[in-house]
Amino acid sequence: MQLEVFNSVDRADAIDVLRPCLDIQRWVEHIADARPFSDLDSLLDFAGETAEPFTSDEVAAAMAHHPRIGERPKAQTTEAAMSRSEQAGVDPGDDGVVTALAEGNREYEAKFGRVFLIRAAGRTANEILASLQERLSHTAEEEDVIVAGQLREIAVLRLAGVISEASVSSEGVPNP
Repeated sequence: MQLEVFNSVDRADAIDVLRPCLDIQRWVEHIADARPFSDLDSLLDFAGETAEPFTSDEVAAAMAHHPRIGERPKAQTTEAAMSRSEQAGVDPGDDGVVTALAEGNREYEAKFGRVFLIRAAGRTANEILASLQERLSHTAEEEDVIVAGQLREIAVLRLAGVISEASVSSEGVPNP
């Protein structure tokens, strides 16, 4: 959706666009209510700032929608499609990494009581696995901060993928 359209749709439609990026009611409402944004950078900056800080309840609610790393969601929702795309660096055919991720996920969940969350977009499976293994040594308090930061990164990346600025031709005319 182009930024101009996002700025002009009604509040409920704006919230519907935002929710797959991060299902935290306060976050989607603040962004929808802050429109119009002058440019994409302003929107993304505001989205990042609005996500700071998340409450523990907000993190828990958002985490309910995130699949385990290495497990591709099968649902046909916008959020599931985003997650599948973000995890493209995890090759399901690499049995060694898939097994190590599954074991690490189980250990992480046993220790922290939630799924391991990382901004997977742009990371290789081995980078994700190394981060998982390193984060297993953290305290719950350290992980709370990291998870909230990862949620922010995921939300802003997803938002950048959903909203675009109108492109302009070499003659200065907006392209559709």
